Amino acid sequence: MTDPGQRPRRGQGELEALVLSALREADGPATAGWVQERLGGDLAYTTVITILTRLLGKGAVTRERVGRSFAWTPASDQAGLAARKMRKVLDAESDRGAVLASFVTGLGPDEERLLRDLLDQAQGEGDD
Repeated sequence: MTDPGQRPRRGQGELEALVLSALREADGPATAGWVQERLGGDLAYTTVITILTRLLGKGAVTRERVGRSFAWTPASDQAGLAARKMRKVLDAESDRGAVLASFVTGLGPDEERLLRDLLDQAQGEGDD
């Protein structure tokens, strides 16, 4: 049971999503302190650093040294991050064909049409 004065715990990945969202709102590379302020100061500075370091390990952010600290930048947009996650899942499976087949059979007609268009487009670019 949760204490009435205590906030419920955030779900796994929720903090990472919040930090990435804050970084995307920045005009350029942002410090951990800036991210902490942007999130309302609700998180400890060390927690923000931990999340950024985990995101760096996942390839979701990059960092550059600025003075004695780092400035952080998202490595890609939301679509790029989702694609990276999908690729990681696919790379972890031994039967890629089965995974892709299962994915494709779960698509709706509009998604299937979009996928076909994207594949045709990619094939056309490869012919150059």
